[in-house]
Amino acid sequence: MALLDRLKGILFDPRTEWPKIAAEPATTQSIYTGWVMILAAIGPLAMLMALGGLGLGVRVAVLAYLNALIGTAVLALIVDLLASSFGGTKDFVASLKLVAYSLTAVWVAQVMLILPLLGMLILLGAAIYACYTFFVGAAVLNKCAPDKAIPYTLVVLLCAIVLSYIFRLTVGGIGYSAATALSGMGALR
Repeated sequence: MALLDRLKGILFDPRTEWPKIAAEPATTQSIYTGWVMILAAIGPLAMLMALGGLGLGVRVAVLAYLNALIGTAVLALIVDLLASSFGGTKDFVASLKLVAYSLTAVWVAQVMLILPLLGMLILLGAAIYACYTFFVGAAVLNKCAPDKAIPYTLVVLLCAIVLSYIFRLTVGGIGYSAATALSGMGALR
């Protein structure tokens, strides 16, 4: 399926798009190369434009990109581990699909980071929508019990916040706050 069709589907009609995503064969590599690596680059490129292409801008952009790539995989592992606790089934590829496609709104909205305050407000709205998209997809991808989808989503959100904090402690130093706030994982807050 074409990237733009999938973007349109997951952003504007996730209830219809999730069953299509669930039915498609995928691997970790195909999800990363065909979706995550492409969309996760939007924010770092916008940061590079906003902060300038030298020194701090490059450092922040690289940290944000690595945070998004690593954070997506770690969050997918957590989602997979938690699935059975919420009536779902463990399947790492399905969990990775759920995390990667749920983050779509955040990654696309990061283009607005070239506008400081407005960009952050748009990113906040996208993060809220990403939580909704995760909620809708949890029952389809992880076979989560419908009555447990809200608690599942909230627990995953809390885990994303903790991961973001751990990233902050690990990376520290110059450029952290921008990298975390503007990266895919930090936007899940």
